[in-house]
Amino acid sequence: MLYPLLWMLSASFRPENEIFSGSGLWPSAISFDAYFRGWHGLRIGFDTFFLNSLIISTLSIIGNLITCSLAAFAFARLEFKGKRIWFALMLGTLMLPYQVTLIPQYVLFHQLNWINTFLPLVVPKFLAADAFFIFLMVQFFRGIPKELDEAAAMDGCSPWRIYYKILLPLSMPVLATAAIFTFIWTWDDFFGPLIYLSDIRTYTVQLGLRTFVDSSAESDWGGLFAMSILTLVPVFLFFLFFQKLLIEGIATTGMKR
Repeated sequence: MLYPLLWMLSASFRPENEIFSGSGLWPSAISFDAYFRGWHGLRIGFDTFFLNSLIISTLSIIGNLITCSLAAFAFARLEFKGKRIWFALMLGTLMLPYQVTLIPQYVLFHQLNWINTFLPLVVPKFLAADAFFIFLMVQFFRGIPKELDEAAAMDGCSPWRIYYKILLPLSMPVLATAAIFTFIWTWDDFFGPLIYLSDIRTYTVQLGLRTFVDSSAESDWGGLFAMSILTLVPVFLFFLFFQKLLIEGIATTGMKR
């Protein structure tokens, strides 16, 4: 499983004419030319792609954590008319493939003049559009004793204060889990940016990597492998720093504590 990744790392340090000359992991000579060529070889620097992906991923994390936790709090703690129906409809959206809603969404965003901007990739995150995270947080909130809410309500706390004073501080594991998955899925997303972004100045790292491969011209495999290694670093570091909370969030979701 790790061999293709290790081979790609090795290939990124090889001279261009030796990349496909053998299957071994050790290059005959170490060269950093692919990294310099990959970073500066396009019309704009690869740092622009990193910045675009970082902006989209950060806003997506903020949007998902705020709106999905609010929706989950409503489903887990509040009573309102049609609660079970709305919850079932929310879960039903998990069965809809992204391609099913792509065309109506594209038409909507085109009418709003949002095409070739970050808005189609970010705004849905601020509208609690990810049912998976809502369901995950609902299960976690249900594991927190309701007696805490009742005690806070007797002391005069409103539902809003119960949400951000009691539930959120106790929900750091599930919030970290949602943040990690959101970051990884957004950072690695290729299809969404491919549909909505056409200006190279707005490209994410995944679209930037695609520019190294051209079926009608020569492909820069060295630059592609080098930049692919660099794009893996943020995902690896993000997971490394939050893996404890991620494991705790998955292990305790839906369990009584």
